[in-house]
Amino acid sequence: MAHIVKILDLLSLTHDVKQFKVEKPEGYSFIPGQATEVAINKEGWKQEKRPFTFTSLPEDDHLEFVIKSYRDHDGVTNHLDGVIPGDELIIDDSWGAIQYKGKGVFIAGGAGVTPFIAILKDLKSKGELEGNKLFFANKTRKDVILESYFHEILGEDFVSILDKEKLDGHEHGRIDMEFLKKHLVDFSQEFYVCGPPPMIESVSTNLKQLGANPEGITFEE
Repeated sequence: MAHIVKILDLLSLTHDVKQFKVEKPEGYSFIPGQATEVAINKEGWKQEKRPFTFTSLPEDDHLEFVIKSYRDHDGVTNHLDGVIPGDELIIDDSWGAIQYKGKGVFIAGGAGVTPFIAILKDLKSKGELEGNKLFFANKTRKDVILESYFHEILGEDFVSILDKEKLDGHEHGRIDMEFLKKHLVDFSQEFYVCGPPPMIESVSTNLKQLGANPEGITFEE
């Protein structure tokens, strides 16, 4: 079922990522980690639906999305980059594959971190965050979404890795076999992987080779 919701507020998180705060339809529900199809309620864009993950909590009185704009082509995210509070979005019901199944390691590439934002926020609000880790891969520091928030809630359990920059406080390279061996001892825990398909594939393969149970790896593209 489609719902028309007003944009209440916008916040820039990085040079190409914004947080959208929008109205929440009455009775609307979702589980942290889930997503919905979103379209812009403007002529020519109403049928152009794209999936975005909720980054708010189910009990919040509004809905929130964290959306990266791809400004190099004339698509939905590029147009979302130009909307203002008061404009409307069309959202469907919630769906999604990534749900929390127990303590483990969240491995994200770029905008793939979005399903994990709501899950980690939810765990923090319940006092159940301890024992979970986040490994977050980006090209450069300016691409890291919510870096200070993750440091604040996870402390040592948050590891940022940059592929194109060498900086203090960040590892350099990719989330490869060497990185996983360095940071993990226990491969029997849950793993949650989200990012570009090639990254998901290589991380999942490496985890299995290191002894992770394939059933314990949850991923979403």
